[in-house]
Amino acid sequence: MYSEPIKIAILAMGGEGGGVLADWIVDLGEENGWFAQTTSVPGVAQRTGATIYYVELFPGADAPDARTPVLAQAPMPGDVDVVLASELMEAGRAVQRGLVTPDRTTLVTSSHRVYSITEKSALGDGRVDSELLLRQTRRAARRFISFDMAEAAERAGSVVSAVLFGALSGAGVLPFSRRQFEEAIERGGVGVKQSLQAFSVGHDHAQDMRSESAGRPTVRARGEENTTPARAVEPPAAPSPRHPKVAALVSRAQGYPESVREIAVEGIRRLVDYQDPDYAGLYLDRLDALASAPGGDTPELLREAARHLALWMSYEDTIRVADLKIRGSRFERVRDEVRAGDAQVLDIAEFMHPRIEEICETLPAGLGRWLARPHAVHRLVAYFTRSGRVIRTSSLRGYLLLYVLARWGRWRRTTLRYALETGRIEAWLRHLKETAAINPLLALEVAKCQTLVKGYSDTHMRGLRNYEVLMTVLGRDARVMAPATLRDLRDAALADEHGRRLRDSLARHGFSTEGLFS
Repeated sequence: MYSEPIKIAILAMGGEGGGVLADWIVDLGEENGWFAQTTSVPGVAQRTGATIYYVELFPGADAPDARTPVLAQAPMPGDVDVVLASELMEAGRAVQRGLVTPDRTTLVTSSHRVYSITEKSALGDGRVDSELLLRQTRRAARRFISFDMAEAAERAGSVVSAVLFGALSGAGVLPFSRRQFEEAIERGGVGVKQSLQAFSVGHDHAQDMRSESAGRPTVRARGEENTTPARAVEPPAAPSPRHPKVAALVSRAQGYPESVREIAVEGIRRLVDYQDPDYAGLYLDRLDALASAPGGDTPELLREAARHLALWMSYEDTIRVADLKIRGSRFERVRDEVRAGDAQVLDIAEFMHPRIEEICETLPAGLGRWLARPHAVHRLVAYFTRSGRVIRTSSLRGYLLLYVLARWGRWRRTTLRYALETGRIEAWLRHLKETAAINPLLALEVAKCQTLVKGYSDTHMRGLRNYEVLMTVLGRDARVMAPATLRDLRDAALADEHGRRLRDSLARHGFSTEGLFS
């Protein structure tokens, strides 16, 4: 007989059916003679924190002299029996909150990732290591069940919550049969067929994992080798483009060292898509110039330069944004994400807020510089662009508006933005050549500083400012600066786009900040 309730915490994001999952568990308990209670604490916003649903189950509701127990309204650290997480980061957050403990908690989580706002908005690669998350969550739980539930739900035409419910059944931690679980879904009456299919996948996966873990230790001993033979990985087939100009560029890239070749070919593909084969040819010309400079042919340096040069040359201007918004592949992806049927009409609204700077940079260089100066026309344009616009690319009018802007890409080389970015790229390449002649390892860190220059609008402006601060400091002290110092400064700039950490790091390394941030 239970002396305490069974305590279940569910962490799910909006649209994943966390509330439905909690209702299924409550219904499961109540229909089988248990007291059940559910509460929820919503997250602050989408992908800054999931809603936490908390369920307590206590037996004896069908007893003649049953007394209603007092059940808790929120989970307490160290006092949860089962945690269900709809996404791997949410499982990590449950561990961080202390809801998962190795002496008590069964953790059931999907292994897929939906990147959080902080991960997406980081200037550098802000993604949390999924493998590390898996190891930490597995270590924190008494029993651990994890697989890609989003993919399983997609195949069943359902949502993650139904797979989680099945995994909860298969885990065997609740005193109910599989049939009792399925009856709870059937009583819900909505999407029953798809939910039962997803439930079945989750149940079978969880049972398989229970069977596997029963015959072996859950945690491999330290130093124990994985004896599973690695499968041979076939090398990717060499690209064979049909366009003669592109084929010539790819053939030209085969002359680079093996570690550089793949990146260079991908750079060609990216820049042909971005502009045209001649632009990709300029990319190779710039790489060749670096490779022929003293110290510039170091394979690691040339590889990083090839990667970052391709990224910089495909900078995100208004033309590029418009082009990506109206691609057929994007319409298909959005339709697939919202699961729109063939007979359903999909309405896509783009929220756009180009600043006057972006408008000036999209114009021919002379006209753009004129409009950027303070005068009546500048103020008038700035007034009408101070608020964002909603453009419906699913409508003919909205689509044609962005289509015309995207076609302007044929004349991108005449724009002010192209002139500005060309000057910045050439200055960066000069820094690389000059530094490579002194210290190739320092030049490698200079190449990686391009990571700061990314994004669009205000994000691009702040990243560019931090990059220019680093290049100014490098210009003053390149002969005495250690590679580790520039790496530390770059990491500080990536950690804070507003430059506060960079300022502190400069002061810590003894560099003067006078005039750098004005």
